[in-house]
Amino acid sequence: MNGAAPRLAPRRFSRGRLLAFQGLESLAAALGGRAFYRATCLSAGRLQIREETVHAPGLAAELEGLRILHISDLHAGPFLGAGDLEHAVELGRRFAPDLLVLTGDLITRRAEEAYTLLGDLAQMGARLGKYAVFGNHDYRGRREHEIAARFAEEAGFEFLRDRAVRFGSGPGALALVGLEDLEEAREPDARRARVDVQRGDVEVILCHNPAGAALVVNERTALVLSGHTHGRQINVPLVRRLAPPHPGDRVRVGGATLIVNRGLGALGLPLRVRARAELVGVHLTGRAEVAR
Repeated sequence: MNGAAPRLAPRRFSRGRLLAFQGLESLAAALGGRAFYRATCLSAGRLQIREETVHAPGLAAELEGLRILHISDLHAGPFLGAGDLEHAVELGRRFAPDLLVLTGDLITRRAEEAYTLLGDLAQMGARLGKYAVFGNHDYRGRREHEIAARFAEEAGFEFLRDRAVRFGSGPGALALVGLEDLEEAREPDARRARVDVQRGDVEVILCHNPAGAALVVNERTALVLSGHTHGRQINVPLVRRLAPPHPGDRVRVGGATLIVNRGLGALGLPLRVRARAELVGVHLTGRAEVAR
């Protein structure tokens, strides 16, 4: 970790580009973009779970094989709303996770958009609980406290706002560390997030922006789960440059594994090209190094 409050420079577009972007989004929505997106990206046979096995050195025997279901970048709004996660809910039930984690960007522009997903997300369960962090979009209007309260009350999600929770005891316990977004939060603080982490813990970090992984990993970190990039969403020359930089779906950062979820939602257009929507199922193991 390089300092108490690592920051990333926010991406900013001109007002003209933003208006053009929103106009295109509105037109696509009026032409049935939401139904089209659900059929082509979120339906059975289209949406799948990408399963990954991650070596977590020192993981306690009682946590061997821990299953984490990772969802990200819902972007509720023009192209995703109530009922559209039906197949995602079914996939999540089949995976039977121990932990369910959500790495931000619940909304597109307004907090009310996220509330349309509460019914679907309430149906998703996990043996050890459901945890979330915010993405850069979620700070619009600075209503993140309200969003966290609604998601806790109606869908059972606990937001880890520069805070950690621990599972197990003694050496090899799992510390799930949640970070505020490193672009848009007022005072993200990785040091504060680790106050309850103990010597000998194995860390799994929730950090919306994968570019922050290099700023926050340390010798205890086994895994960083991120989203933000949409896998570039429309992954073709020129158009891909409009999306945030995408380091790859799975990379090494220091001694840790970074897994970047391509997300469930879409921005701008209800399209995904060479960047399928997904859920990610992670199996943690302390037994042996995982070959790739």
